[in-house]
Amino acid sequence: MTHLLPPQVVGFMKGAEEDYEGFWEDAAIAAMDDIYWFKEWDTVLEWEYPTFRWFTGGLTNICYSCVDYKVERGYGMKAAFIAEDGDTGVVRTVTYMQLLEMVKQYAAALRGLGVQKGDRVALYMPMGVEAAVIMLACARIGAIHMAIFAGFSPGAVVDRLSLTGAQYIFAQDAGSRRGKPIPLKVMVDEAIELLEDEAQIKSVVVLKSGTVDVKMKEGRDITWGEFLAKAEGQSPDVVPMESDDVLFVMPTSGTTAKPKVTVQRHGGYQLYIYSMAKWIYNLQPDDVWFCTSDIGWIVGHSYNVYGPLLVGCTSILFSGTPDYPRPDMWWDLIERNKATGLWFSPTGIRGLKRLGIEHALKHDLGSVERVFCAGELLNPAAWEWLQNDVFGGAIPVIDHMWQTETGGPIVGNPYGIAIAPIKPGSAAIPVPGLIADVVGDKDGHVCEPMEKGVLVIKKPFPGLTSTLWGDSERYKADYWETKEGTKGMYYAGDSAAKDEDGYIWFFGRADEVIKIAAHRIGTVEVESSLVAHPAVGEAGVSGVPDELRGEVASAFVVLTKGYEPGDELKKELIAHVRKTMGPIVVIGDIKFVSMLPKTKSGKIMRRVMKALLTGQDLGDLSTVEEEASVEEIREATQKMKGDA
Repeated sequence: MTHLLPPQVVGFMKGAEEDYEGFWEDAAIAAMDDIYWFKEWDTVLEWEYPTFRWFTGGLTNICYSCVDYKVERGYGMKAAFIAEDGDTGVVRTVTYMQLLEMVKQYAAALRGLGVQKGDRVALYMPMGVEAAVIMLACARIGAIHMAIFAGFSPGAVVDRLSLTGAQYIFAQDAGSRRGKPIPLKVMVDEAIELLEDEAQIKSVVVLKSGTVDVKMKEGRDITWGEFLAKAEGQSPDVVPMESDDVLFVMPTSGTTAKPKVTVQRHGGYQLYIYSMAKWIYNLQPDDVWFCTSDIGWIVGHSYNVYGPLLVGCTSILFSGTPDYPRPDMWWDLIERNKATGLWFSPTGIRGLKRLGIEHALKHDLGSVERVFCAGELLNPAAWEWLQNDVFGGAIPVIDHMWQTETGGPIVGNPYGIAIAPIKPGSAAIPVPGLIADVVGDKDGHVCEPMEKGVLVIKKPFPGLTSTLWGDSERYKADYWETKEGTKGMYYAGDSAAKDEDGYIWFFGRADEVIKIAAHRIGTVEVESSLVAHPAVGEAGVSGVPDELRGEVASAFVVLTKGYEPGDELKKELIAHVRKTMGPIVVIGDIKFVSMLPKTKSGKIMRRVMKALLTGQDLGDLSTVEEEASVEEIREATQKMKGDA
């Protein structure tokens, strides 16, 4: 299995297999130059199935490691954040020393507001310095932060407030998307009105951008300036936290149902995202790191804020879209800031590809040393475009995989140890320190090479959520006892196969499978086949009932620039899928649309497409990025049925 992998990687993998707790203790000791412990741990791992505790007895605080410790080590004058608002063009640079002063002020102000250790603090703000500082300041005093993507509907906001019992909200008066204001404070007010008890919310702190007028409720709402004034007479000191103390809660994105509220803790999470920053991303203090995620998602927490600061590099915080007000926004930002490492979503890459290669080629991207992609499968065609067309094969473009629940990567190419050969379409191998495999979900047998099964992780690891907030039974049922064959193992929920070299290949969520004449075909497999055709920018596929075959595939396709929809192109695409995947893949119909229904984190909402195709209830739509996409799919499905 390991003949293809560099010997350094093989050594890491064997170390975890032979002495799991020793492996992670060695990792914690090796990280002490960047992670500070007020008191070292007594026990590495306590596992009381299905929950667990890492580094018990240890005292640490991720804020201190990220900011104070970096200033102590001489990083004070280095840029910690470069924040840019794409809509307005405003750019702001904050050094580590400036960040420390801001964090201290905010921490004291939080205390002045009445926030105490263990209180839940919600953020409903665009990507920016203030949001990041609130997160760090909460961590500093032991409060638990929960970021809500700025733009979620009041229904999605109230779900998250109710599930976590948040008492304090930090919101901006309005955000902006493609030049249009998003009334964030109004949506906060509407969400609070939907709470069973409005008195749950003690304070709403409003950062005013000046773009809209907002109503302020007396006795509850205060301005940012009034909040900062509360720092007077309050302590800015850091609180040493037990390793197992909760750092933040993060609801899942809600692609399938009501969100589940994952939990991350100061000790384990801190070590895990730092280790992956070094082992997978090879983050170094002199890096200028551009991750295109938003602070409302786990990626934004781990690798826009905490991970880069733990390493001591510079993190670019970008608020906006890659194509507004110009189609070269990201490429221009990369050139101006001489970014060395990039983190894109596959959706973002496919979007850039649709905009055209010319926007990338007019910029000097010579500073870029490596690119990483995650969020959904990086289709080989999208990889080929970025790897060879944009970067001329000069740097690695690396796919990897993780989940909200895992805090950081769980499958990836260990670039920071020694890069393994890239196989386009594969997310590479389980990351160092994880004991993972692909098994059959019915009987738990270890799958043969390229036999489809589900990804499982056999032991808890420091980045994994150890429970769901307020719902330990659901945690056990959804992750550790989901399927008969995976009991006692963490069930990732992804259909996968492992090849003879140990590389993992994903085919979509385990429940996103089309059964065509008894053949199980992953929706992602069909989408990848379609995207490999030059006419296709994006594709969404779902199964629909068929009397003869059980199910057939229905596809929604977004075309690349220069192609026009039509019956001839439809026939060409169907023939292309049959040629690349074989005649067992039967496509009932293809409809051309301008956009696919996605979550605000960029994941295709296949359950929405399937529900529309089969006439089922659509469920929760609060996380849909563009409501118009749902209506377009609805109209297309109605036309499909009419044509049939």
